[in-house]
Amino acid sequence: MTTVAFALVLISALLHAVWSAAIKGSRNPLAFNILQVLPPILVFVAILPLIPFREIPGALWWTLAATACAHAAYFWWLTWALEQGELSLVYPIARSTPAFLPLVAIPLLGEEISLGGACGIAIVVAGMWLVHSSGRLSWRALWSPGTGYAYLTLAATVAYGLFDKHAMNLLESAPWSSPLPRSIVFYFLLTTASSAIFLPIALRHIPRADLLETFRREKGRATAATTVSFIGYGLILEALRSAPVSYVVAVRQTSVLFAVAIGAFLLHEQPGRIRVAGAFGTVAGVGLIALYS
Repeated sequence: MTTVAFALVLISALLHAVWSAAIKGSRNPLAFNILQVLPPILVFVAILPLIPFREIPGALWWTLAATACAHAAYFWWLTWALEQGELSLVYPIARSTPAFLPLVAIPLLGEEISLGGACGIAIVVAGMWLVHSSGRLSWRALWSPGTGYAYLTLAATVAYGLFDKHAMNLLESAPWSSPLPRSIVFYFLLTTASSAIFLPIALRHIPRADLLETFRREKGRATAATTVSFIGYGLILEALRSAPVSYVVAVRQTSVLFAVAIGAFLLHEQPGRIRVAGAFGTVAGVGLIALYS
């Protein structure tokens, strides 16, 4: 991995942690996320003439529908996880996808896990246990506010990780005449499709007055959060052009440490030494998975 690619992924990791902190710091995370999904829809409408719909494989639309459902579930559960739990608790759990994706990929895709990768998965699981239980051996310790939604968010991330990979494989094998990269077009197709699922559900659970109040107070911050999310995604795509995906995934996991630091210093959380150690454990475990994948 080159120095430039390393820097791009590191910045992307920081931006993703900042994006999550922006949701957590909102007075109304659900209303905040409703505002976030609107700008990408406007961009999608603007780029419609540049999308070569005839060149998009038919099988992609079924995959898009599946991953849109998973992304909508991710956004919904992440909202409630951050509504109820601390960032330093929710984030390390929800971002542990690299440890659990191989467990699904083995039976579905026929992939294999090396001994080093298996050790990495075990370390991530141990780190997650330290994060949500602070090392205590009791059932009560496992039921912290937001923990359940954090694990549901993790499950949704594993699901859309598989669907997104399949979708990009389908696009890469198709002819392409658009000046826009395939990944960018897919990003806006996916964002619009998942928003079409998320918005009706979210709007049913929030009073109109709360949404208007959040719009009045936080519309600028919500737009900035959306921009940060898109820039972070673009940096990852650029890094993937020259760097191995395993190393990109490993470096990106540093977002967990950024999130814990932001939670402690900006959101005034008190994660404690054991939770911090657990966060470091999830990063180290993903590093092992990347090295031995």
